[in-house]
Amino acid sequence: IVTAAHCLAGLLFSVRNVISVSRAVNHPSYGRNGMDGDISVIQLCTAPVFNDNVRPLVIHQQGFQLPAGLPVWHAGWGTTSSGGVSSAILRDVQMFTIDNDLCRQRYASVLIPQRVTEDMICAGILDEGGKDACQGDSGGPLYYQDFLVGIVSWGRGCPDPHYPGVSASVSSYTDWIVATAV
Repeated sequence: IVTAAHCLAGLLFSVRNVISVSRAVNHPSYGRNGMDGDISVIQLCTAPVFNDNVRPLVIHQQGFQLPAGLPVWHAGWGTTSSGGVSSAILRDVQMFTIDNDLCRQRYASVLIPQRVTEDMICAGILDEGGKDACQGDSGGPLYYQDFLVGIVSWGRGCPDPHYPGVSASVSSYTDWIVATAV
C-alpha cells in the first residue's frame, strides 16, 4: 500500500484500524524540503480484499513523466468543500494534470509560497475550480486508467480555481517503492 507520509505523522497503529498495519516506511527525504517526499509504503498484516471500491493499480517505471492536460481521477472519503464534513461514501472526481511550471507560478503568489518540485504532480481545473481533493483525502490515489500516478499530498483550499491540488508523483519514487515493499 502506498500513501502520504504526512498521514502517518504521530499515528499510533491500534486495534481501531480496519486492517492492521505491520510496517510503515516514510520516504527518507520526507520532511527535509517542504512537502517533497510525502510518500510512504505500508505493509498490511493481512491481504486486502478486492472489490468494486478496492483494487490494485499499476505504477509506472521510475522517471515516467505525465503530460499536462491528461485526465486523471482522484478517489476518497474527504470533505466536499473546505472545512466541510467527511463523506460517508467513497467519491471520485475527474481533473486534469497541470504543467508544473504553471503550478509553481500559482503557488509562488501565496503569502507563504509553497514549493512545487519535479517530484510532484499538480491537478485540478484551473480558473474554473469545482473539482479537487480536499481535507481527509490526503494519502489517497490520483490515477490514470489503471495506473497510480500520484498520492494526494497538499493544496490551498478546495476546490480553489487558482490553486490546483498537489500530489506526490509516484513515478519519482518507483524504485524506492519496489525496494521498500519487498
